[in-house]
Amino acid sequence: MTTTRRTPISHLARLERLKSSYGEGIVATRLALLRVLARSRLHTAAQVARLHEMLCFLRAYPDDARVLAQVTRMLEGFDRRPDLLAHRAALADSGIAGTAIHYRFFWSTALWLARRWPDRLQFERDDPEAAARIAAALPLVAPAASAEWLRAGQLPAFEALDRLRGRRSDAAWFVGRVAQLPGDGFTREAFSDAVDAPFAVEPGKDTPSRSRAHFASAPRAFQQAPLRRGRPDLRAAIAVQPRGMRLLSRRDGAALIDLARSAMVTRARDLMAFEYGDARSVRLVDDGDGLAFAFCGVIPERRSLLPAIFGGLTLRNGVPIGYVQVDVIGPCAALSFNTFETFRGSEASHVFARLLAAVRHAFGAVSFSIEPYQLGHGNHEGIESGAWWFYYKLGFRPQAAAARRLARDEVARLQARPAHRSSERTLQALAAHHLFFDLDPADRRGLPQLQALLQRAAHWLARADAGTNGVAAAEAAALSLTGLGSLAGCSRDERLAWQRWAPLIASMPGIGRWSASERRELAQIALAKGGRDELAFLLRWAAHPRMAAVLWRA
Repeated sequence: MTTTRRTPISHLARLERLKSSYGEGIVATRLALLRVLARSRLHTAAQVARLHEMLCFLRAYPDDARVLAQVTRMLEGFDRRPDLLAHRAALADSGIAGTAIHYRFFWSTALWLARRWPDRLQFERDDPEAAARIAAALPLVAPAASAEWLRAGQLPAFEALDRLRGRRSDAAWFVGRVAQLPGDGFTREAFSDAVDAPFAVEPGKDTPSRSRAHFASAPRAFQQAPLRRGRPDLRAAIAVQPRGMRLLSRRDGAALIDLARSAMVTRARDLMAFEYGDARSVRLVDDGDGLAFAFCGVIPERRSLLPAIFGGLTLRNGVPIGYVQVDVIGPCAALSFNTFETFRGSEASHVFARLLAAVRHAFGAVSFSIEPYQLGHGNHEGIESGAWWFYYKLGFRPQAAAARRLARDEVARLQARPAHRSSERTLQALAAHHLFFDLDPADRRGLPQLQALLQRAAHWLARADAGTNGVAAAEAAALSLTGLGSLAGCSRDERLAWQRWAPLIASMPGIGRWSASERRELAQIALAKGGRDELAFLLRWAAHPRMAAVLWRA
């Protein structure tokens, strides 16, 4: 192949045309193009970004070891490319190594960044409203003597902050002081998020970037056949178990959560399950062919009262290609599925089907739902991506009567005129309702009645007495009802879980007709919410003979 007479942009365009081509004869061409582009200089920021995305894609879907080695070298050194340096400012917020990231990070993410990269996290100083909020907050976070000086003075926010911060960056100093405020993580989070400061992460050797995002311990495979673009049979796909699942060491679990958090930071997003991920409960599901799902639980103090929430990172050859959130309660899993833009249009249907298989075999789910936001309700990206039709064509269906009627009408229009496209207004109406998929079509679950349980608990507390006294009364009632007697020997997290669950137990419908062993097991379910791993909570819930009825008849 002759490449030397062509321009760098023509090489890039040809590499892009080969993106989805695999098989005999492709590797040599791809390698030649990559090697030329490794020493070429592109002319615009858009061209640099296009090359970067191709490299990320090929690291996830490499033909062989030679291609993988070439794209890895190019990505690892991407921040040193002359064309990247020339267009660094224009490529800000791209997540490319060597570029800055600007975002109003939530408290947990800001704290993580401040601790990991204290010299790289800065405040953006061009927002006067944010500056006013920072000025008002400074006397509340500063040491007493400094606070008095601030109250007596008239210095602008950032001039005062520069005098207080010493050698630390302005944002690292401020976030560090917020972390020392009295109270707990919830109060500090509320304080920081009320300030709502805009941050910037200046690029450094190991600051979050998409260029170097990789989990070395993930399974690997080479792509030697065309990508799987077909629409799978979900029931058949879910029946095929993943190759294996293992609980990661705490060290590897922490590294995986850091990778997930970096993936969010570089895309100006946050996910609570990653922000408060528990390194002790990270599982890696190996699905074969280089595809894996890493699921992390949430630290006990941040767990939801009823569902067990897991954040998930989709990995292909160790490269994050998307993320998920899975809320599991009983046999039901509510899914939020996202594929990162670089990897859209590749194997989305196949990956989603394998995700369902992973959730089925990891958490025991047999019924799956997609919430309205994921479908486009209040989410323009979901409307533009055609999310509702993506799930509908895979077999998900609405249960709400209005949505069923509208769906029938749209399907009829498509059958009569294949070129028909649903209007944005129609998609918004369809997206206003959940979609469902049940492994057993004869056993349609629908949404578990969580709100009914929570409402009962709230009413019980209101009748008992609002506030602390009501909670104490609920704890005493729950101990009596379950025969637990006391919390002696329970951990701090188990005690916290019991305190939260006590109103649910005290107000549980029909609990007076339960056997003594059923009530004792209910106590163990509550305590399992504060255990090391929420999977134990799910298993105990699933094994309880009464809990299915509680979920659907509350």
